[in-house]
Amino acid sequence: MPNNDAEATAASLLADFRGRMSALALAQQRRAQLTAVASARGKRVKATVNADGVLIDLKFAPSIDELRPDEIAKAVVAATQEAAAEVARKARELVAPLLDERARLPKFAEMVDGMPDFAAEIPAAPAAPTTPPHAADRITAAERAGAPGFTDVEEPRPSHGVTDSGW
Repeated sequence: MPNNDAEATAASLLADFRGRMSALALAQQRRAQLTAVASARGKRVKATVNADGVLIDLKFAPSIDELRPDEIAKAVVAATQEAAAEVARKARELVAPLLDERARLPKFAEMVDGMPDFAAEIPAAPAAPTTPPHAADRITAAERAGAPGFTDVEEPRPSHGVTDSGW
């Protein structure tokens, strides 16, 4: 009889696993179809991003010529970042039920004596900066501490193509 119980438990666990994987695949398909749109500078700039926050469409209102090029550039960045934040919010909302369900399940470490909780050991990835490359918030702690940089770097010579004698 115990063998039948073990087989029934294993079959139930396998069916549950397949159901979860099916729900995850559906959520992934839905997430891939997400987009978000945001506007900036009085709706003169409209940016659309995909589920990965990649700019996929950019539209300018006829009045865009009232803005200077630097204002247009800042508006494009602002609209794109706002749309990316919105699509990220939508994605979190989409997977929230799956994450809630997973949180209710026992952890592997709780089921096996002495097993460490590996999920707790995974370091959190830092958020990527949304500022330009040379902005103050991108300066690393080592750079602030005055860590030495490279000093033996050769300056590139002007190239004249593949026939250059430097080859």
